[in-house]
Amino acid sequence: MKNPDRLDGVRALVCGASAGIGRAIARELARRGARVTLLARRRNVLEEAREELEAISREHGSAGGHLVLVADMDDPDGTAAAVRAHLEEHGPHLVLVHNSGGPPAGPIVEATPADFETALRRHLFTGHLLVRELLPGMREAGWGRVINVVSLSVKAPIPGLGVSNTTRWAVAAWAKTLAGEVARDGVTVNCVLPGYTETERLAKLFEKIAGEKGTTPEEVARETAERIPAGRLGRPEEVAALAGFLASPAASYVTGTAIPVDGGASPGL
Repeated sequence: MKNPDRLDGVRALVCGASAGIGRAIARELARRGARVTLLARRRNVLEEAREELEAISREHGSAGGHLVLVADMDDPDGTAAAVRAHLEEHGPHLVLVHNSGGPPAGPIVEATPADFETALRRHLFTGHLLVRELLPGMREAGWGRVINVVSLSVKAPIPGLGVSNTTRWAVAAWAKTLAGEVARDGVTVNCVLPGYTETERLAKLFEKIAGEKGTTPEEVARETAERIPAGRLGRPEEVAALAGFLASPAASYVTGTAIPVDGGASPGL
């Protein structure tokens, strides 16, 4: 029996893979033997990430062969076209990590319709088109994984992230619907809900809050950590660990879920 934790030779597309949680997930999948295609806007950073993954593959005795794909998730049609061409050249990708940078912070009452449209294009429309591109290959294989990196705001809105809160709920509802439609194809669809995680985006949010309160980002971070039962912020690799499990054969009966990685911060079960 093959190791159910491994993804040896499986092609995976990881969006937003140049930094933060996306890059951490790419590392986790490489450790499990996957051959990762890293998607983001900056080729130079992606090439650095690809070299890092090749080193990880060598360390763990897998073949490597990781790839780079430059695309802008603010352009759903352009991203879908780039992925379509990539699949034609390199074959099916059976794992999709749907992840991208969140919308700018700000109160919801100050948001414009254009702000919501931009966010929905990046997070919902692009993700939907990517699934449409990858799903035929997954169905043919009788196996696939769609992992959406969403937000703890699906459990409870996060103050100061009005557009993001709204958009994340839309993605979670889309993912739950999709999970029911493709489960009998052997394809699972799940959402990972990071809590307050040490990323560049969170640092910028803390800077904004600090400016509004007349304090320091470090003080905002300390106060935030005190409100989390675990007493600290999360790390990208902790979110990646869950994504790696959901991508693995071991998670074949887990679908339609939205799982927090938040140190116990989310309300309810």
